[in-house]
Amino acid sequence: MRTFIIDRPDQELREKLVHKIDNLTKPKGSLGKLESLATKIGLIQQTLTPELNNPHNILFAADHGIIEEGVTVSPKEVTWQQLSHFSHGGAGINFLCEQHGFKLVLVDAGVDYDIPAGRGIIDMKVRKSTRNFLHEAAMTPEEFDLCIDRGAQVVDIVHAASCNVVSFGEMGSGNTSPSSMWMHLLTGIPLADCIGAGAGLNNEGIRHKLDVLTQALENYSGDGSMKNKLEWFGGYELAMAVGGMLRAAELGMVIIIDGFIMTSCVAAAAHFYPAVLDYAVFGHQGDESGHKLMLQELGADPILHLSLRLGEGSGAVCAYPILQSAVRMINRMDSFADVTVTKYF
Repeated sequence: MRTFIIDRPDQELREKLVHKIDNLTKPKGSLGKLESLATKIGLIQQTLTPELNNPHNILFAADHGIIEEGVTVSPKEVTWQQLSHFSHGGAGINFLCEQHGFKLVLVDAGVDYDIPAGRGIIDMKVRKSTRNFLHEAAMTPEEFDLCIDRGAQVVDIVHAASCNVVSFGEMGSGNTSPSSMWMHLLTGIPLADCIGAGAGLNNEGIRHKLDVLTQALENYSGDGSMKNKLEWFGGYELAMAVGGMLRAAELGMVIIIDGFIMTSCVAAAAHFYPAVLDYAVFGHQGDESGHKLMLQELGADPILHLSLRLGEGSGAVCAYPILQSAVRMINRMDSFADVTVTKYF
């Protein structure tokens, strides 16, 4: 697996950031989460005047062998159909990216379809779908490592375009199943608490999904290492997101984390490099069962709770204006030292 150099942001600047924010023309702490966000972004960028430039949402798409076991209501062809839909601009993530000034980057990580050229989709296909992890490893170690590297390559592309804030999204029918497996393996939370409705399973469907994933765990015959388990029960788009997050942290970028699936990815990234969490801002707490538990396990304080469960990076992009407000606060508000307003706290 590729090596990354991810250091914690230098904390010496924290006191100066807090002092600047505390002396803006407002009661101390009165702008709540905007103040903590401004502090975090300032630490990431190591400046008292942070900026957010050219935001990108990178969306990785892939298919999953476990879908053969009836763990989702979404048919497999929805993956490539939606990826094509994204490229035409009419999906949920499209209007959100347009509204909030994001460039949408589409990546074929492992879709079980020959995507025609000329659609603006980056071809990084590892294989047409992972294998069915009920019976065998979803991906090989070599494929996992390739995904990490390719995810990092996409971040290099957007960083070269002067992007310093990035979110990640996904598309893949059935991908809440590998995400639930990763959550269970990385946190130790009981598998039953990690499994939800996904794209719309009823209670019977959720019970079936739990039965399948429980059997898959019992069938596991790998070497027992966490990396091997992530490979065995993973997905190509998930592994690419992990690589992207690690590279973004290495480059000192602000990373906005989306919902359940991307939270499982940043948990995996943090398993390898815990400092990645110092660069992560959690955009949204979704309604997928287990997401709140995973956020609590990571010590995360999400910005929004809009009952979203779309994926695609939608919750992260929706949260972006709050980050903008935090940066505008620290850069645009006057200090008590500069204006004739009595410090009133």
